[in-house]
Amino acid sequence: MDDTGDDTRRSGEFGHIPVMGRRIVELLTPALESDDRRVFLDATLGAGGHSELILNTFPNVHLVGIDRDASALEIAQRRLEPHADRISLHQATFHEIADVLADAGEESIDAALFDLGVSSMQLDQAGRGFAYSVDAPLDMRMNSDDPLTAADVLNTYSHGELACVLSEYGEERFAGKIASAVLREREKEPFTTSARLVELLYASIPAATRRTGGHPAKRTFQALRIEVNHELDVLREALPTALSVLTVGGRVAVMSYQSLEDRIVKREFATRTTSTSPPGLPVELPGTAAEFRLVTRGAERPDEEELTINPRSAPVRVRAVERVEKKG
Repeated sequence: MDDTGDDTRRSGEFGHIPVMGRRIVELLTPALESDDRRVFLDATLGAGGHSELILNTFPNVHLVGIDRDASALEIAQRRLEPHADRISLHQATFHEIADVLADAGEESIDAALFDLGVSSMQLDQAGRGFAYSVDAPLDMRMNSDDPLTAADVLNTYSHGELACVLSEYGEERFAGKIASAVLREREKEPFTTSARLVELLYASIPAATRRTGGHPAKRTFQALRIEVNHELDVLREALPTALSVLTVGGRVAVMSYQSLEDRIVKREFATRTTSTSPPGLPVELPGTAAEFRLVTRGAERPDEEELTINPRSAPVRVRAVERVEKKG
């Protein structure tokens, strides 16, 4: 393996420093360090930061990169141009992994990375509407060709539907109150930009909660983004697919930024790393051994150095598994 050195801190013209870049390389090294050709799936390519580190470190790795955001793919294409003969980039949602691999001519993968949620690049593009700190159109689509926007959710969902979205995806205590306020306000004028929504949230959430619970818009914006992009449904479908095409000795790492994502990942990994033999037997029954083992103990969090150079890494939780056998 090449020494990654300062590459793990690169950002330059292509965006922000890849979160926990050095640690991701370490976690995937046993699966990718080889004299033979290896296939790495970056299921959430973004601006290509993590993939750049992998390609720089492992000369025999071929990248299959997926992102639903056309602008992200354009940036990643430029960033990864030095490795053009080893990359295959695809505009798709990561639950379409099987189709993407078929298009790329790959039957299996040796490692995969899921860096979930909204990217730093998308947060910094004010016109996308992901950030509540600037007034922008209420869009929040990761793929601008998708039909549903955050404004559509606010302006067309019933009270019950909207309250459910805010409660389930934002874990918002005041979901019902916020939904009532949205329905009142949209009768006067439809929601189009974020500033008006943020103002409504300040008015709807009690002052005591605002003082201790972080920015009052955080949970609502998270909920709307997840609903618009169907993020949790896509993750529930994509993760089993990635695990199913992983080679023996291959690894999958997932970076989650909020508890709903991490809960799905934790549950899937726990299922895959648990024997199906009935408890209490003196020996494991044939064919019931787990096909995967946990690489990380619980969820790994960023260390102080990471937090210093990359403050946006603060909420991340990293989990990884390795395939130890393949049945059938």
